[in-house]
Amino acid sequence: MFDRLSEKLSSFRSDVEETAEEQAEPVEDSAEEETEETEDAPADEAADAAEDADLSLGRRAKSFVTGRVVLDENDLEGPLWDLEMAMLESDVEMSVAEAITDRLEQELVGETRTMLERTGGVADEALREALLEVLQVGQFDFEERLRTADKPVVIVFTGVNGVGKTTSIAKVARYLDHHGFDAVMANGDTYRAGATEQIREHADNLEVELISHDQGGDPAAVLYDGKEYASAHDIDVVLADTAGRLHTSQGLMDQLEKIGRVVDPDLTIFVDEAVAGQDAVRRAREFHEAIPIDGSILTKADADTKGGAAISIAHVTGKPILFLGTGQGYDDLERFDPEDMVDRLLGES
Repeated sequence: MFDRLSEKLSSFRSDVEETAEEQAEPVEDSAEEETEETEDAPADEAADAAEDADLSLGRRAKSFVTGRVVLDENDLEGPLWDLEMAMLESDVEMSVAEAITDRLEQELVGETRTMLERTGGVADEALREALLEVLQVGQFDFEERLRTADKPVVIVFTGVNGVGKTTSIAKVARYLDHHGFDAVMANGDTYRAGATEQIREHADNLEVELISHDQGGDPAAVLYDGKEYASAHDIDVVLADTAGRLHTSQGLMDQLEKIGRVVDPDLTIFVDEAVAGQDAVRRAREFHEAIPIDGSILTKADADTKGGAAISIAHVTGKPILFLGTGQGYDDLERFDPEDMVDRLLGES
């Protein structure tokens, strides 16, 4: 999972170390020798060159005497540029790549280390903090939110067709069962032929009650009935499916707004494929602007070598990634943990 991005992040650490070691290597030549090289240059250029030489020698002499070096912009310019390009190639959204590199520059420029301390270790820690800052946006304790909320908790799932939304609902039902919550499913996808049969198969497999109406019915009415059923039977959570839609599908977006008015969902979760990369990031942003979401589920994360969507979606929406789909089975749903994700990206787990 995310192997390609992990490789690129690892190369940043080695690039910073290599560049910094070249820049910070102590030099024993005298200032007089470097000044001689500038004697034939025009006076202004010679003065500037001499000043640069003095600064360079001063820095290296101080490093030699004190055993300490300071990273500066020149040490980081090349590695940071390479890292930003590598992230863009891995489908990390541009504003996210810039946020990470800006944070790295802030953390590393002026960073003092001993001559015996590997610069890669300093870069490691800065990279970890930069990634966590992006991935931890909006994180909350999902189980605690359900535990403390008034029952039933209504969770509406939305996204485009074909990204695994209905299967994700089934996986969340299994996850909730394992964590002591019972659930009912409600099929608000009343437009697509076969939608009821698809979700009913999951409900039967999981022995979960399904509330549905005939095809073409009012999705808000179905979900309202699901909420009423859950209230009458002391069921904790209503898992509400909706028709796949684009943010530009005004009729379907109006249906989501109606669902919001009629059912007043506690959480709205956006579902998309991790392997969709920049497309998933763009859709997440557009959905959130049209109908605010509370978090996301990324399916097919096990097949995603790039990792750009996982890095970007929380940052562009300001809402957390809640789960990763990692296979076809009902148990193949992983609670998203930013620290664990960073460990994976940095090759530490």
